[in-house]
Amino acid sequence: MIRTARPDDLDAIAALHTRARATYYRGRVPEKVYGGEAEVARSREGWARAVARAGSEGGVFCAEQDGILTGVAAFRTADGQSTLTQLHVDPAHWRHGTGAALHAACLDAWRRAGVTRARLEVYEHNTRAQSFYAALGWRPEPAAARSGSHLTLWLCVGDPSGE
Repeated sequence: MIRTARPDDLDAIAALHTRARATYYRGRVPEKVYGGEAEVARSREGWARAVARAGSEGGVFCAEQDGILTGVAAFRTADGQSTLTQLHVDPAHWRHGTGAALHAACLDAWRRAGVTRARLEVYEHNTRAQSFYAALGWRPEPAAARSGSHLTLWLCVGDPSGE
């Protein structure tokens, strides 16, 4: 089930976010950068802000199965363009359609809001995520393909194939 995130989801969201980030950051950056106590608290604060501003400025969706949070996605919208700021699936639930369902919820929200183009940044070493996004139609724009250690991808929202 996909639903709008609530403030009482924040602890579960922060824990899921930490588990998911560990899969692509482990061995590449120090653990305190993605899993230390201070980082988990910072992550929870960021999610709290995202949940609080949901509506005209963006949205946060949770995937839930049998009462357990299995994924989360967040986006911000400004000037007809949205940025997919987060999309994480609990590693124990990979390849079960959770990420695709969260992505579809974001697409629906964007289309209802009249968004025509969306962007995201993906960690350069997170090849699993890059493949996932490519299969959904996200493409790099060569003129703006990098942001530090992240690649920038774009999606034409009006066309489900992204072309």
